[in-house]
Amino acid sequence: MHSPLISSFVTLFVVVDPVGVAVAAGGLTHGLSREARRSIASRGILIAGLILILFAFGGEALLRALGITLPALRVAGGLLLFLLSIDMVFARPSGIRSPTAPEQAEANQRNDIAVFPLAFPLLAGPGAMTSVVLLMARAEGPTGIVEVVGALVAVLALALLGLRFVERVTNLLGLTGANVVGRVSGVILAALAAQFVLDGLAQALPRLP
Repeated sequence: MHSPLISSFVTLFVVVDPVGVAVAAGGLTHGLSREARRSIASRGILIAGLILILFAFGGEALLRALGITLPALRVAGGLLLFLLSIDMVFARPSGIRSPTAPEQAEANQRNDIAVFPLAFPLLAGPGAMTSVVLLMARAEGPTGIVEVVGALVAVLALALLGLRFVERVTNLLGLTGANVVGRVSGVILAALAAQFVLDGLAQALPRLP
C-alpha cells in the first residue's frame, strides 16, 4: 500500500543523504574538538531545516508569482534529481549536492562550516529544496502536509545523529561503504525522479491544445 509518509521520507533521505553528509563534514571538521563539531552540526541542521521549511511552505507561492506551473516544476525537478542520481551512482561530486572545487577550497579555510557548506549545499541543496516543494504540492490536505514535514524532521534528525557521531560513521563505513550507500540511494532516486517527470507530463499533456 502506497504511503505518502514513507514516499516523502525515502525521497528526502536519498536526496539529503545523511550518511554522505556525515562523511563529508567529518573531513571538513577534522582537527576540531568534539564540542566544536557538535556545535557546528546542531547549527547546520537548524539552518538547513529553516531553509527547507521556508521552501516547503513558500515555494509554491513563489512559483505562482513567477508564472511557473507545478507540472513544469515536476518535470524540471525530476530532471534535476535525475542528474543528481547519476552523480550518486558514479560517486562523483557535483555542484548540485556538494561544493564545487573552488567552494571546497574556501570551506577548508573556515573553522565554522555550519552555514556553508554544511547547511547549504550539503543538507539544503537545490535537490532538497526542489523535493520539498514537489512533495508539499503533492500532499493531500493537512494530513499530507504533516507527513511531509514529519518526514523532513526525521531525515534531519538522522543527519544530526550522523554528524554528532561522525567518527563512528566514518570508521564503520569508510569511503567505500559511504559510496556503496550513495550508489544504492542514487538508483532509488533515479526511479523517483522519473516518477516526478511522468507525473508532470501527465498533468501538462491534457492541457496542451
